[in-house]
Amino acid sequence: MRKFFFLAFIALINSKLISQTKDEWFPAELNIQPFTANFLEPKAGFAYHFGKSQLRLDIGTSSDVYRFENGERTFSFGADLFTYTRLRGEKEFHFPVETIDYLFGINFGCKKSKSGSEYGFRFRLSHISAHLVDGQFDTGIENWRNGRRPQVYSREFIELFPFYRIGGARVYAGFTYLVHVSPGKIGKDIYQLGFDYYLIDFCKYFTPFAAYDFKVSKIEKYSGNNIISAGIKFGRYDSKGLSILFAYFSGKSIHGEYFDLNEHYSTLGINLDL
Repeated sequence: MRKFFFLAFIALINSKLISQTKDEWFPAELNIQPFTANFLEPKAGFAYHFGKSQLRLDIGTSSDVYRFENGERTFSFGADLFTYTRLRGEKEFHFPVETIDYLFGINFGCKKSKSGSEYGFRFRLSHISAHLVDGQFDTGIENWRNGRRPQVYSREFIELFPFYRIGGARVYAGFTYLVHVSPGKIGKDIYQLGFDYYLIDFCKYFTPFAAYDFKVSKIEKYSGNNIISAGIKFGRYDSKGLSILFAYFSGKSIHGEYFDLNEHYSTLGINLDL
């Protein structure tokens, strides 16, 4: 009889553990939502550069392939595929493509949710390559515009972003290590801090937000990049939707072919949020 009760107790505990777990292939939502002001996030939209005849076109996606939930913890494994392109505006509605950057990789996420707050991390292993395109070539003088010629820009990197969120406010840190990079004068370590804040009780139709990202990287010497973003999002703040946003960029160019070029500009854009 004692053995029977012992086996029944083990079976009960095991059934409780099983009932608290859930796994899913290709879930509809991301486990770790993109960090709003961090540039290397999945985007699908465009941004107009104020004061310049330039546009940025983003075509990217990130998808969780497998998700596993165990009580308050959620684990995920997924893939990333991005392109971000700089175009030049010309008359007759022409937009020559000047440069394009490609990113692809895999990611792993873990978060713990409890009482309106959550914390966790996202890990990524990715590759980026950048290329000048024919819109950067001046056919009138048979040479590349602004004296910038195509060069090899490629990097493979690992990235770790721990974060903490309470309500609509989230703070994060980031560390990136470039396993391999060309050109060689680019430093292999990158450090980031940032936050995003969504005013979740403002309106049932849309949510105002603000975000900031600060990144320190090395190109011969260390320097900082700033991205400030604000706008409104239609849809749940922590889910899919559409954002209209204003952003300010300062620091080294976000495009690999212009990696050593200092830029300062503002944009107004639309993004389909994952």
